[in-house]
Amino acid sequence: MRRIDHYLSRLVEEDRLAFYEALVDFSDSEIAPKVLGWERAGQMLPDDVIAQMGNLGLFGVSVDENYGGQGGGMTELVLMGLALSYHTHSAAITPGAAVSLGTKPLDRFGSEAQKKEHLPDLAAGKRMFVFGLSEPGRGSDAANPEVVAEKVGDSWRIRGEKCWSTNAKWASHVIVHAMTNPEGRNGHRSTCFIVPMDREGVEYSEMSGKTVWKQSSTGSIGFDNVEVSEADILGELHEGFRVMITTLNGGRLFIAGLALGSLACALDIVRKYVQERVQFGKSPIVRFQRVQDVILEMDLALERNITWLMHLVAAHDAGTIEREQAAKVKIDCSRVASQLLLEAMEICGGVACLDEFGLARHHNDLFVTRVGEGSNRALMSFAVRPLVPDSASFLQ
Repeated sequence: MRRIDHYLSRLVEEDRLAFYEALVDFSDSEIAPKVLGWERAGQMLPDDVIAQMGNLGLFGVSVDENYGGQGGGMTELVLMGLALSYHTHSAAITPGAAVSLGTKPLDRFGSEAQKKEHLPDLAAGKRMFVFGLSEPGRGSDAANPEVVAEKVGDSWRIRGEKCWSTNAKWASHVIVHAMTNPEGRNGHRSTCFIVPMDREGVEYSEMSGKTVWKQSSTGSIGFDNVEVSEADILGELHEGFRVMITTLNGGRLFIAGLALGSLACALDIVRKYVQERVQFGKSPIVRFQRVQDVILEMDLALERNITWLMHLVAAHDAGTIEREQAAKVKIDCSRVASQLLLEAMEICGGVACLDEFGLARHHNDLFVTRVGEGSNRALMSFAVRPLVPDSASFLQ
């Protein structure tokens, strides 16, 4: 039994726990035996595995049942991330980003016509939206995109480039966050557009050389005077920042869950290994106090942070979460998991460097949790504002 399951059983209702346990079984049977082979072959998540995720309803986990979804909320989304990230983040982020960054902004800000057109196929896994936010020259300053959309007659022309776009390889559409009103006041300068990936002028290329989330697609998407109409606007004109920040806030809870999935896996690997590893003639290294300290620190962090995270997830579903709370839990979960995983690798020694041991994969994947959905350093400026209202912040 995964140690994290012990804590979740006390935090999650029975029906939701059954959903989580079904995904644990899927992860153990369909992901765990194959992930090392995918890594060594340089292979992304296979299409048949993505199809299985679709058959399980993962791409529609938070879509309303009226549109063919499962009718869940952030709780189900985070439970999905916890179950699938245990072996590799790539298995979790594929449906996770499709939902939190693709489907959720449409569900929250889309018109009824847009929802009817896209949500049923998105819920069934027949389509996938990718969120076009990051740019080569824009990271933390995402409120002021360099990608531009200019009004030409009754339509718009989009030009520029997005990068670090998760799921770009499999995407049918991209939600493009573009500058539409450069002279407007801060936070009211940009607009989001729904753009088909096969639209003339759209060009995708997979970003090469990536050492994290190796089975996940991470693409660069270029726009060469791509024509879109008023009907393609997601949300309100010049209100793209609101779409973006609302989308990212929920995504931070999911990213926090990925970090805890890594911590949970590392704890289980290490507590088993230290009971088997014998040194100095006859003693398993678990008998040494320093080793016990690391295991206890990992367990303390896991229980503390999973309790905190699930509390905030429930608040998100109830509509009572404060915006900085998601940033805080993302910062802490990613930071603590990263620090403790390094200590776990140290007590395991050289074996921790082997890909088949599993810890090195999580070490690399955890880096993304520290910079994804807003880097921790940028978010600290954002999170301090309720404490020091007059503090300067480029995220105001």
